[in-house]
Amino acid sequence: MSGKADPRTAGEGTTSRTRLDRGRGALGPALELVHTGRAPTRAVLTAELGVTRATAGAVAAELEALGLIRVDARPGAAGGSQGRPSHRLAVAEDGPVALAAQIHADGFRAALVGLGGRLVATASGREVVDADPAKVLGSVVEAGAGLLRQTGRRCVGAGLAVPSAVAEPEGLALNPLHLAWPAGAPVRRIFAEQVRAAGIDGPAFAANDVNLAALAEHRHGAGRGARDLLCVATGHRGVGGALVLDGRLHSGSSGLALEVGHLTVNPEGRPCHCGSRGCLDVETDPLAFLTAAGREPGPEVSLLQQSNDLIRGRYDDPAVRTATETLIDRLGLGLAGLVNILNPDRIVLGGLHRALLDADPERLRAVVADRSLWGQSGGVPILPCTLDHNSLVGAAELAWQPVLDDPLGALA
Repeated sequence: MSGKADPRTAGEGTTSRTRLDRGRGALGPALELVHTGRAPTRAVLTAELGVTRATAGAVAAELEALGLIRVDARPGAAGGSQGRPSHRLAVAEDGPVALAAQIHADGFRAALVGLGGRLVATASGREVVDADPAKVLGSVVEAGAGLLRQTGRRCVGAGLAVPSAVAEPEGLALNPLHLAWPAGAPVRRIFAEQVRAAGIDGPAFAANDVNLAALAEHRHGAGRGARDLLCVATGHRGVGGALVLDGRLHSGSSGLALEVGHLTVNPEGRPCHCGSRGCLDVETDPLAFLTAAGREPGPEVSLLQQSNDLIRGRYDDPAVRTATETLIDRLGLGLAGLVNILNPDRIVLGGLHRALLDADPERLRAVVADRSLWGQSGGVPILPCTLDHNSLVGAAELAWQPVLDDPLGALA
């Protein structure tokens, strides 16, 4: 009996191992394609990955075995170049989730978010956010842990959205102007401690809420397909901005880029928490709108909801219309300056700014075009954000990223 291996068998073994290694390396890119809706079929997955049909099939099968996607072999989806039906791919509706948490001036919201940016369950709480971050972070994690118990879902990790610049790499909330937290509060560490104390598996992350909204809109919403996406939004208090360049969030050298809320749009305007006057932060947020409309803010619901309800339900009221037009003009002035500096190919607006755009889109677009150099040559598209709770979806993206990078390693 010869000690030499059969060259045919050896070749097949090498080919099999090569295909297996290539397939494992493609798991993350393949999952991201399904996660972002860019590979609805196995044929598209094959083309996007640049692999053979056999390798794409093995990759899809492995992701299905991990409980991350579903492969539907029934005919009905357009397939390859010959028009053959192709297996349809979708995220697993009963698969793992990420815990997403958001802190705002009026309290918090927790959610479980699956692949594809799908909200599985949410819970909210109205709470005074005092000087101790651990108090409200404990409340939001407790709410999230309750959702996990109710649903019985596996958790891959947790992400936190906060209304403050978050300095990297320490995860410090540098300027929580609308919260009572001390400047430089170590929110990422505190959040991670609360997550571990609640017995929740996976890593924990924290980032600025508008940065996360932009990330979510770029992957799953109105920003999908944009190369240079500018997102500007106002939630419960204040204004934030974010920029996605070539698919990656631009956060600057230490996480502090795009503090657009402190652009001056009304030199004689309201004093701002930053020490300046007339910033977007205090001229175009919900409190500014309610004040301009002559309404006294009530305690029953958030300032954002009160403002949105007024614009959508009482726009025929002269005071509401005037306030809306005033905020549109100031927002447009700020956006025009950002267009001149950043030259984005798309702008998406969230929170109250989305309601302002919906109320009078032509007025806002005209202000931006009139005040921006590049707006005169055709204008940049200005669209409303399309995702409900996009900051929560973005927070979940932080927790999902290790799984997108290495599904086998993250879920082992």
